[in-house]
Amino acid sequence: MRAIADAFWRALAYCLHWRVILWSLLPLLLAGGIVGGLGWFYWEGTLAAVRASLEDWSLVAALLNWLDSIGLQRMHTLLAPMIVVALAVPAIVVLTLLLVALWVTPMVVRLVAQRRFPGLEAHHGGGWFQSLAWSLACTAAALVALVLSIPLWFVPPLVLVLPPLIWGWLTCRILAFDVLSVHASATERRQLLQSRRWPLLLMGVVAGYLGALPSLLWALGALTLVLAPVLVLVSVWLYTLVFAFAACWFAHYALAELQSLRGERVAPALEPEPLKLSA
Repeated sequence: MRAIADAFWRALAYCLHWRVILWSLLPLLLAGGIVGGLGWFYWEGTLAAVRASLEDWSLVAALLNWLDSIGLQRMHTLLAPMIVVALAVPAIVVLTLLLVALWVTPMVVRLVAQRRFPGLEAHHGGGWFQSLAWSLACTAAALVALVLSIPLWFVPPLVLVLPPLIWGWLTCRILAFDVLSVHASATERRQLLQSRRWPLLLMGVVAGYLGALPSLLWALGALTLVLAPVLVLVSVWLYTLVFAFAACWFAHYALAELQSLRGERVAPALEPEPLKLSA
């Protein structure tokens, strides 16, 4: 816990570094541009498709008719946009995390290594394409788990536990791999991911809960639909900052543990041999 806390405060300080702030703008510009462009060209078409699908479901149609009968005609109009937004938020989170992992994390690791671990040798245990494949595989697994867990969200306590836990697992798997891919060998990376799996998972879960905070912007009700273009950019910016901080946190912790692991292997070799007394 002391190592985790030390890495946490160091990460907070590094997030104020001008380079980290500048690097965090790259995913913001790209993700914000992609999301904004898709919303501009496909928002109305998506809403029409969702409304048509809802009308084809007899149960949903009966629910909407009941809402109209009690004077809640406004919900009939807001339901489709709310569904589109609810489906878009996880996609925005995943896109931002992947962009931070592939672009920001390598530069953050380089900065941390230069300033705090200048003597740490790079063994290059993972390449860029290997990191991309690992990130996509973990993302697919997390999305499957997220979809399968949706029925459990209707149990009040679980909706506050399962999504952050899944996002935390995904953050842990992606960032821990990327942080160690340059400096650790493949054997060292597997050893650290195995031996430090619980601290890394704890860090990922904390990052997952921090990553859930920008989603509160969408809890403003009908106002979110009016401010959707602005809220999309603000939420992408907040997600980028959270994941950039998580990259700094994982970099400080994982590189410190890697240095400690190498020190443990070198220490026995440096111990002097006992003196042998001649007869």
